[in-house]
Amino acid sequence: MNIEGLRYAQAVSRTKSFSAAARDYGVTQPALSNGVARLEDELGVKLFDRSPRGVKPTVHGARVLPMIDRALEALDSVTAEARRLTSPPSGAIRMGVSPLIGADLVGCAFSAARTLTHPRDLVLREADLDLLRAALKDGELDVLLVPEVEPMPAYRHRTIFTEPVVVIDPAVAPGTEGPVELNDAAGADFILVPDTCGLTTFTTQLFRDNDLPLRTYPGEAASYRVLDEWARLGVGAALLPSSKVTPDHASCRPLVRGGTPVEISYEAVWGRDNPLGADLEEFVGFLADSAGGRLPAPQPDGGALTDQPAGPSPAAPQ
Repeated sequence: MNIEGLRYAQAVSRTKSFSAAARDYGVTQPALSNGVARLEDELGVKLFDRSPRGVKPTVHGARVLPMIDRALEALDSVTAEARRLTSPPSGAIRMGVSPLIGADLVGCAFSAARTLTHPRDLVLREADLDLLRAALKDGELDVLLVPEVEPMPAYRHRTIFTEPVVVIDPAVAPGTEGPVELNDAAGADFILVPDTCGLTTFTTQLFRDNDLPLRTYPGEAASYRVLDEWARLGVGAALLPSSKVTPDHASCRPLVRGGTPVEISYEAVWGRDNPLGADLEEFVGFLADSAGGRLPAPQPDGGALTDQPAGPSPAAPQ
């Protein structure tokens, strides 16, 4: 079975687009489509249905595609371990982080690097998402820690941490408590930030995926920190990860969709062929395990999260 075809199918599944998957792999769309078609011929099942709304798995594809993910993950692990055994790499892990990543999660990353079988230093770079993705592709970074908002199917991925999203709406009457449904929140004018840290991408995708119009304030905040301040002043409404909200917002309420909390996820992304591959897998595993127990937890009253100490760690960029 052609491994390239498996990777192409995985990319289409993650991006929900043949053209986006082709761009990520640096091939033409016909080449990628032909690779998926050959795989479907080998398997004897059709994996995807195309429609004006995009690409989605067929009934058979929904069963087979998770198996393809597991097979490729196992193959990448074998390759990474063999590379480590034959040419042990040296040096620090170079990690890029989105400005949306808090110091608590960065602290967990430092702890994870020190806990490796072969402990390593961790060198951080905070930058906008486009710059981080370019640096990863150019080999200037080994791993990214970013909001899970844009597929990069040519790379390894693992979700590290998920947290609730809150809505700050100054138009809500003071003293109003309890969660707010996404459909009800759609009536507000939302302040957005430049699409650099991943928050605006998350917000627009959330409304688009639920077929809701996103009404926006005509201005633009410089960062999520300004977003918090402007919402406090009554300029407009805002969506923020709960850990990024100052705890005394009177109009801050959990956002839900059909009664289920809306959440934003953060993921680690790293290259399949990185010489540090096996160490990166170990690092990401430690980070995922430690993040869940050391990061802030929702408060019993449903209010905003507050940063808790993540243990001693080097100073992280703000």
